[in-house]
This record gives sequence, structure tokens and C-alpha cells, in this order.
Amino acid sequence: MTAKDKLPHGAGHAAPRFNARESWRIFGIMAEFVEATERLNAIRPAVSIFGSARTPPDHMYYMLAERIARQLSDAGFSVISGGGPGIMEAANKGAYFGKSPSIGLNIQLPHEQAANPYQDISQTFQHFFARKYMFVKFASAYVVMPGGFGTLDELLEAMTLIQTRKSRKIPIILVHGPFWQGLLDWFRDRLVSERMINPEDLDLVQVIDQPEEVVEAIFKHYETRGFLPLPEEHELMLNL
Repeated sequence: MTAKDKLPHGAGHAAPRFNARESWRIFGIMAEFVEATERLNAIRPAVSIFGSARTPPDHMYYMLAERIARQLSDAGFSVISGGGPGIMEAANKGAYFGKSPSIGLNIQLPHEQAANPYQDISQTFQHFFARKYMFVKFASAYVVMPGGFGTLDELLEAMTLIQTRKSRKIPIILVHGPFWQGLLDWFRDRLVSERMINPEDLDLVQVIDQPEEVVEAIFKHYETRGFLPLPEEHELMLNL
């Protein structure tokens, strides 16, 4: 039996119209990559900060993210966030009032995400995967605050890319140990013990609670080299 025999009968009648539509969408995706790359190319070194969109301004997580972003900005790092409310707003706000650019990578959603007002550079995406690529491409470090599915998605994406050597190794810093401890314990008790990952894969992340220690850890990682990708790392990242 051939592959053609296995396809549903009649599927080919509707295919041309949808195939043409899908082909045109590719140009829109390409444009998103090109525009974002050109607009963001001068922002490095940069740190991407992730966290919950549901965190109110009077919450300790919001205030902690704002302090971290301000210290990073004053230390010379552009700060990249998702451009929306909650921790994203806190990150943009801290950087906005600092010395370095505040970057918001906004996403168009069915229930539209309102962009926060603390952005020196605002770039809007229709596709999550294009947006996620920009978080990785321009980041010298990831700072991950408490958050939900989206935050976990960004965290695990970065860990996977580094583990599989599809991306250069950058600091991945989890902020507020009590929030993350259960997940880290599960990684150790289940993933490591059942040999789904290697024990050293847990070294891809570090837990830090104090803003000044976050900045210090990033500088320590790069103390023997520059922040920009090395030639071999640049080549690696072209194949993300």
C-alpha cells in the first residue's frame, strides 16, 4: 500500500485552495522574522525576563521583577519581556526607568493582550514561535520569575535548546526558590532517577533570590569572554 492509498478519499479536492493560502502565510512569517531581527539587532547585550501575566503591581513577585530589571538596565543590559501585564510589565517598567532599553515582544491573542506602556522598543508578533525565537536569539541570559504555562514553556524551551546544543549556553536563573523547589525536586526524583535526563542537566539552571546576585551571576558567567556570541556560537544559532 502506498502513501497515496492511505490518504482520505476526496481530500485532494479541497487541498489546492488551502495549500495556496498556507503558502502565502509563509511570506508573513518570513516578514515577522526579518522585521524583528532588524529592529532588535542593536539591543545586545540583553536579558530576557519571563513570568506570570496575572501578577498585580502590589505583589512581591512584581516588585522583585521590577528591581531585577532596573539593576540589569543600570548595569548595561537591555531587558526583554513579553510586553504585556504582570511580570512582563514589571520587567519593562524597571528597565524603562533604567539606563538601557526596555524591549517588549508583544503577541496578538484572541483575547487581546494589552501592551504595557513601559517599552522603548515594542515589536508585535502573530506567531508564538517567531516571538520565542527572538527571546532566545538576543538573550545573554534568562531570568525566570514565577509564572504559568507560558513561563514554563519558555524555561523548558531554553533548557532543551542548550541541552541538545542547538543554542549556546547562557545563564538560566530561577527567581524565588520556594516557588521552583517542587519542580526541581520532580526533575531530580523522576527525570534523573528514571534516566530521562542526565544529572548534570540540572546544572543548566540556578536559583537566585536577590536582584544584585542575579546581576552578579550573569557577569560571572561572562567574566572570561564577551557578551556577544563567539563565532562558533553565532554559527550554531543560525540553525536554531
